Amino acid sequence: MWLVVGSIGVFAMLANAQSGLKQDLFNRSQARSMVITTQGIVATSQTLASQAGAQILARGGSAVDAAIAADAVLGIVEPMNSGIGGDLFAIYWNSKTGQLTGINASGWAPEKLTPELLRQKGFSQMPSSGIYTVTVPGCVDGWAKLHARFGRLPWRDLFQPAIYYAEHGFPVTEWIHAYWQAEEPKLAANANARRVFLPNGHAPAVGQIFRNPEYAQALELIADQGESAFYRGPIAHAILKTSQALGGVMTAADLADFQSEWVTPISTTYRGWKVYELPPNGQGMATLEMLNIFERFPLPQWGFASADAFQVKMEAQKLAYADLFRYNGDPRFAKIPVQGIISKSYAAERAATIDLKHAHCPVEPGDPARFGNDTVYLATVDQDGNIVSFIQSLSASFGSGIVVDDYGFALQNRGAGFVLDPNHPDVLAPRKRPFHTIIPAFMEKGSLHIGYGIMGGLNQPQAQAQFVSDIVDDGMNIQSAMEAPRFTNLSHGGCTFMIEDRVPRAIRRELERRGQKLETQGDYCMWMGGGQAVLHDSATGVNYGASDPRKDGEAIPQPAPYFGKPKP
Repeated sequence: MWLVVGSIGVFAMLANAQSGLKQDLFNRSQARSMVITTQGIVATSQTLASQAGAQILARGGSAVDAAIAADAVLGIVEPMNSGIGGDLFAIYWNSKTGQLTGINASGWAPEKLTPELLRQKGFSQMPSSGIYTVTVPGCVDGWAKLHARFGRLPWRDLFQPAIYYAEHGFPVTEWIHAYWQAEEPKLAANANARRVFLPNGHAPAVGQIFRNPEYAQALELIADQGESAFYRGPIAHAILKTSQALGGVMTAADLADFQSEWVTPISTTYRGWKVYELPPNGQGMATLEMLNIFERFPLPQWGFASADAFQVKMEAQKLAYADLFRYNGDPRFAKIPVQGIISKSYAAERAATIDLKHAHCPVEPGDPARFGNDTVYLATVDQDGNIVSFIQSLSASFGSGIVVDDYGFALQNRGAGFVLDPNHPDVLAPRKRPFHTIIPAFMEKGSLHIGYGIMGGLNQPQAQAQFVSDIVDDGMNIQSAMEAPRFTNLSHGGCTFMIEDRVPRAIRRELERRGQKLETQGDYCMWMGGGQAVLHDSATGVNYGASDPRKDGEAIPQPAPYFGKPKP
């Protein structure tokens, strides 16, 4: 494996994983090299956010400090995808103990938001935007809990980069301009959104300086008063004022009572690697089910450029997603058969239904109970090797489309993940958390430990499974695997997949002959999601970073202390 000259631990591990693989370093298909350093690394979808996190590391901050600082900046420079009006999930790996800790900071539905209320308002199904999709934002409480447990720097320090960019402005980047411009009609429908995010009536152009001083005020309050400013103080009052003006039913108690939750990651093994996700209400169990199905087939022998390999992966996606949409929910309200869904026995049963020569459509959910027992992702690793796999989102672009009075941030539309069917695990209920798409992930084998994630709603489990397979089955390094051509199906079923045109035409034609319906996209299509990854080799102490070219960001290393301490 051509991972890097001099990194014996990484080279040997991946060479053993794919002993027959030979790649020409001077004639590679990978566009970028990995970032490699003995210092920490911050990988995000925006360079300014990555830089802010790297500087936090250089000031002595932990991987969690860097993640919070970077995420706060993302809320400014990527406002349609993230911010304090959304939720977050994270996995923290302690390099000294090897312990994994998960946090679920997804908010709940207001106490008075019920199916009966929505039916009275004329809704036969959950709306996709507007005030009745707004759930309590969990982000700020998640930040506070992570910092209290794993932070090193003072809380206030973490928000200085974001406050700076909110006050002084930043030049809008290419992908972000495209997202922003596409949402002009949505933003124009809300007075606050129009005022804050459509200067001169339009989305900012590429390179145009955008400022959000109202958001700076919100961050100043959070920096000074902690999470109480958001859930019980002036920001809470502004959220309630905004909601009430639009007919919303959120109350002060809905905000004040909310607490994010520490959770234990769920896992499976995949050809000698251990792969971890967070439990429901997120969709991480679908990734694990797909990997268990992949494992039933000789993907390493077939290789990446194989119609059989793509056929297996597409059919596994259909099977796992049928189960996901049937069984996922908030485990505090419904019994979710997680252990059955991620069991090897269940995977064997589901894999046996796959026909290599013919696509199955539609696919029905199985019976796993018998086998019991728009988004930003960032990854950070500090100099000690501690890793944070971190994901945060407003759900749809600019969330609900509602921007909070006086504070310049959008409220998420996570409530759109509920259903009104009383027999479904995801039926709307007071203080219940909705179906969540955002999933951080982690994998390890021997001395190699990888925090990773790939954005894009329903794209995420299938993209993650492809990423893991690229590393384990095809011997790719984390940057090559992040860049590798992918497919995705963003609907709740069906046989139609978008696929990047870097997949050889002969393979695409063969898949279509077998019954897959393919929509060929460009080389690096946004619908495949952008991702980030960091890797720590505990045998050498070396860190590696990867960043997806489907976004504007990069992995940035912590500056080394080459200047020493400043002289007085």
